[in-house]
Amino acid sequence: MFAHLFLYYPVTTYLLLGLLALSIGSLLNVIIYRLPLMLQSEWTSQCCELLNIPGESKSTPNLFFPRSYCPFCKHMIQAWQNIPIVSFCILKGRCAHCHHKISLQYPLVELTCLSLSLIAVYYFGLTLSLLYAWLFIWITICLCFIDIQHQLLPDSLVLGLLWLGLIANTQDLFTTLPNAVLSAVGAYLALWIVVKLFYLITRKVGMGQGDLKLFAAFGAYFGWTALPAILLMSSLIGAIVGVVYLRITKQTKETPIPYGPFLCAAGLIQLFYGKYIIMWYVGG
Repeated sequence: MFAHLFLYYPVTTYLLLGLLALSIGSLLNVIIYRLPLMLQSEWTSQCCELLNIPGESKSTPNLFFPRSYCPFCKHMIQAWQNIPIVSFCILKGRCAHCHHKISLQYPLVELTCLSLSLIAVYYFGLTLSLLYAWLFIWITICLCFIDIQHQLLPDSLVLGLLWLGLIANTQDLFTTLPNAVLSAVGAYLALWIVVKLFYLITRKVGMGQGDLKLFAAFGAYFGWTALPAILLMSSLIGAIVGVVYLRITKQTKETPIPYGPFLCAAGLIQLFYGKYIIMWYVGG
């Protein structure tokens, strides 16, 4: 049914899927903002319990309650003020209640989700692969923005991505299941060895555990042939962006820069152009 809809009404199909992608983008903004708060509250509670000290009796929002609110004045956002992209333009980028500037992250996430989701529709069509491509895109967007803001790659997202890759490849959507399993294990171990050797030589921690798990998730999705290209692309993107960022902000090379966003960017490139990249570097 969906294939026929796409065939005979492509414009309508893209419009409907675009509206869905914008709605998902709005949800991703909620996850990006609230998930770190939820983790911080959980860690604080665990520390208080371990140290046998009273914890703060402060309610922490979850992903569904309370309704969306301004992070500055805590005023509840009305439905018409929460329309993806449109509301940001109508409100001129400011809260309707306190008039504080709204972060550009919100329309940026929504536009990124819209663009990549529709590109995936064009690339994969209305197939089962599209579903797993969408989930890959949406999770990597969350990981990218959370890591930029908090230098954190939550296990709930990274490990979820790893399991999705393995489930997708039970149907051989991106690679075979044995390849996916072995690649996930091999990706983690290979990067873990590199990180340990780097620490032994420099006494500096080059990557966090989240980066290793994310690389393993990419192995589960794409298989071992994609991993060298992902590592190379993420390193090149990271080097270029890192140098530009340090020059602009006039900070030292000791300034920590999260590696997760560069891995995510390389993973998205692999999702759409991976087979062409592999054909190029094997000379096929």
